[in-house]
Amino acid sequence: MKAPDLSNPSHENELNENLEAKDNVADSHETENLKEDNLSKESSESKQDSLSEDNSDSEKNSELQKEPDYTLMEKGELKNRLVLLLENESLSAIKEKVEAIKQNFYKKHKEEVEAAKQKFVAGGGAEEEFDMGTDELEVQVREMLQKFKEKKSELNRNVEQEKEDNLKKKYQIIEDIKELVNRKESFDKTFHEFRALQKKWHEIGMVPQQALKNLWDNYHHHVENFYDYIKINKELRDLDLKKNMTSKIKLCEEAEKLLNESSIVKAFNTLQKYHEQWREIGPVPREEKEKLWSRFKEATTVINRKHQEYYEGLKSEQKNNLAKKTVLCEKAEEIANRPIGSHKEWNSSSKEIIDLQKEWRTIGFAPKKDNNRIYQRFRAACDLYFDRKRDFYMALKEKLNVNLEKKKELCAIAESLQDSQDWKETTDKLIAIQKEWKNIGPVPRKVSEDLWVRFRAACDKFFNNKSEHFDNADAGQVENLKLKEALIEKVKTFELGEDNDSNLNALRQFQKEWSKIGHVPYKKKDKVQEAFRKAINGLYDRMNMDSDNKEVQKFKSKIDTFLTMSNSEDKIIIERNKIVNKIRQLESDIALWENNVGFFSSSKNSNVVSEIQEKIERGKQNLAILNEKLKVIDGLVS
Repeated sequence: MKAPDLSNPSHENELNENLEAKDNVADSHETENLKEDNLSKESSESKQDSLSEDNSDSEKNSELQKEPDYTLMEKGELKNRLVLLLENESLSAIKEKVEAIKQNFYKKHKEEVEAAKQKFVAGGGAEEEFDMGTDELEVQVREMLQKFKEKKSELNRNVEQEKEDNLKKKYQIIEDIKELVNRKESFDKTFHEFRALQKKWHEIGMVPQQALKNLWDNYHHHVENFYDYIKINKELRDLDLKKNMTSKIKLCEEAEKLLNESSIVKAFNTLQKYHEQWREIGPVPREEKEKLWSRFKEATTVINRKHQEYYEGLKSEQKNNLAKKTVLCEKAEEIANRPIGSHKEWNSSSKEIIDLQKEWRTIGFAPKKDNNRIYQRFRAACDLYFDRKRDFYMALKEKLNVNLEKKKELCAIAESLQDSQDWKETTDKLIAIQKEWKNIGPVPRKVSEDLWVRFRAACDKFFNNKSEHFDNADAGQVENLKLKEALIEKVKTFELGEDNDSNLNALRQFQKEWSKIGHVPYKKKDKVQEAFRKAINGLYDRMNMDSDNKEVQKFKSKIDTFLTMSNSEDKIIIERNKIVNKIRQLESDIALWENNVGFFSSSKNSNVVSEIQEKIERGKQNLAILNEKLKVIDGLVS
């Protein structure tokens, strides 16, 4: 081979430019250090894969949050969104979005099919005969998903084939470099060919990962052979080494800047690029080699340690997230399996489930191997809850419709009786259907008020007619009213004596006289009855007897008044039930207070004990009065 003419300035400039572009190879010692200290992509791949997958998940999740909420979109909207993504974005960028659309679309499709099947069966059809028919939207979505799958597979095949082709091209370049050492042409021509091969090498894309190490080893070996063979003069060699040293010093500075980078992941990824550049720069002066390498290695060690700590911290955080999500799953499962039987309970539990879902979204990823499993568990609990809620309201809707039909029938009956003049029999019938109305239960809210107005109007019409009839039909009731009003005045002016027994006999005589008078006009009945009771109670209040006895005597008078009414039996039963309930409650309260006295007996606060004892005494007095009233009512039966 012909040696270069270094006396020619143009040759020297050209060679200097060539040295800036060529690929330089470090000696075997530096290459081994690169391997040992995780400076290549191969050495950090296993750890980086796990973290990059998690980071990728975070980025994809962030992209999904920018998308519309697919759970709120209808099937047609989901289909249109899928078309938009397939037409405007790359296949690799929409993988997660397409999967989310697919899940939500087929969930809604399944719900429509299930609803249609239930309707078909409810209409008398056999479940095995049900046929939903063709859903054009589902057919279109299925075809688009299939095309997406085929394109993605084709893309992956093309990428892998391209890597294999690139590998063959790079090995061919190595063979071409090997051949250069056997050339007989001038140095200039040989070196130009060498530079062209180097440029071509760097322009070729990625190769299969597993072939990368062997490829670079071969390339470096034959490049070094080429340099050794052509024996570039020491001056050019030294110039090349100094340029390499300047480049590596710059890389050391850039690596040291990464120590202040807030994002450790960004710093780690950037460092990998710097190591690629370091490997391709080539050798430096021998006396500077160890110093530069130690400086670069020092920054690398710190960043790698931070990256390892970050990765371990991320794993710990993900374990904590798994624990938090497990607790949410347990809560959701408890709610999903909780017995719920009322609209109020469903509203309350729905808020609990929604709050759990909101909290779930605030928690980050669980470990990759658990993330999908824990999500499926939570989703299954939520789905179970909302399926049960849907079933409840479907059953409730059916019950409300049944109640609606029953109340419509009662409206029709009441309307058929509203013009009747059979006062006694019709009154009994209307009272009976009013009780039945109360026992039927609720109807759909949108018709509830109108239905009640309809029913009440029919009842009111009859009872108003009845009242008007009796107001006008019996003139004797007007005379009875005058007699009762006169008796009220007589009671008001009655002078009490000293003997309470005589006074009580007089009051009983007033009551008997009142009972004998007979009915008064319907509209005046309640008013005159209240006036009589007020006058009688006024006499009781002026009598010289203890308050407990006085209260019992007033109650007897009240019961005597009930006995004069047409519905006396119902009123007395209602009154007795009230007294019995009060007695039970008071007995329970007294027992609790007596227990509290024992609890506070050792307390220094005597005021508390005194207050409780006063409650007990008052309670026993009231209990005695209630028992006396109960005897009054029970004495009527005996």
